[in-house]
Amino acid sequence: MSYVFVTRRVPGRAVELLREAGHGVDVWDGEMPPGSDILRERLLEADAALTLVTDPVGPDLLAAAPRLRVVANMAVGYDNIDADAAAAAGVWATNTPGVLHETTADLAFALLLAAARNVVLGDRDTRDGGWRTWSPTAFLGHDPFGATLGIVGLGEIGRAVARRARGFGMTVLAATRTPRPGVERELGVEGVSLTELLERSDFVTLHVPYGPETEHLMGPAEFAAMKETAILVNTARGGVVDQDALVEALRTGAIGGAALDVTVPEPLPLDHPLYEFPNVVITPHIGSGSHATRARMAEMAAENIIAVLAGEEPPNPVNRPPNPRSA
Repeated sequence: MSYVFVTRRVPGRAVELLREAGHGVDVWDGEMPPGSDILRERLLEADAALTLVTDPVGPDLLAAAPRLRVVANMAVGYDNIDADAAAAAGVWATNTPGVLHETTADLAFALLLAAARNVVLGDRDTRDGGWRTWSPTAFLGHDPFGATLGIVGLGEIGRAVARRARGFGMTVLAATRTPRPGVERELGVEGVSLTELLERSDFVTLHVPYGPETEHLMGPAEFAAMKETAILVNTARGGVVDQDALVEALRTGAIGGAALDVTVPEPLPLDHPLYEFPNVVITPHIGSGSHATRARMAEMAAENIIAVLAGEEPPNPVNRPPNPRSA
């Protein structure tokens, strides 16, 4: 019997699917991720691992897991996995694309609205007893309706955000590494350079994968190019933003605010200066966090594992081992 290690409790039928396929399943029951020592110990005898973005899988761990045939990440992003090292070791790495873009776009727009209209600040003040009367000057924000939205990255999530923006009568700009003229026409989006996007946008939302090309994509020069009233939204990865530069931009009033679902590190320490700013909203990486989406993500990860352990190619590979390990 093949043995699958699942690094945390997951929603949906993922574990049931694995067991129905005849595999033994061990689920880490802790609230926090398994530490590196525990992960190494559990993968020593594992044929497959269902991992989360909190589980680093690098060359050392792969070398310590001689039976491992597939690492199925329950995420679209897989920067926690060294996919090249996995391929060299004969291990498939997989992800869960095509299922979370609408849910993440919902959150991106929710963050945009919350930051624009001081929703979190107003809620906090109300709970603290600050609401004594209706005020004509309290918590004044900015109107998203009719504003200009800049979307950095026009993949599935970026396109989903653009569709939502149409309902708010927004002018939508997009900066992408790969020109998408057909998509831009379909969505009514104007393709521009990143610099032009930053200069013209009232809201800037990031939807790029994290990697060497996008690390600190938003840095001092980029914040300097933004409007002083503009709000940055990040539901991509924390490393896409130079957080020190963001803190400085907020401190000097170079931008109007930020709404972040991702940070570096995660969780962000409570003494981090970003918490000092009332015009910053921070959520705990919940972009894909709906019941239906997270359940489907877990089930897709299980389906990738089932395929590999059956000697087949997984539905959603992110690497291609030249010599895949076999049972």
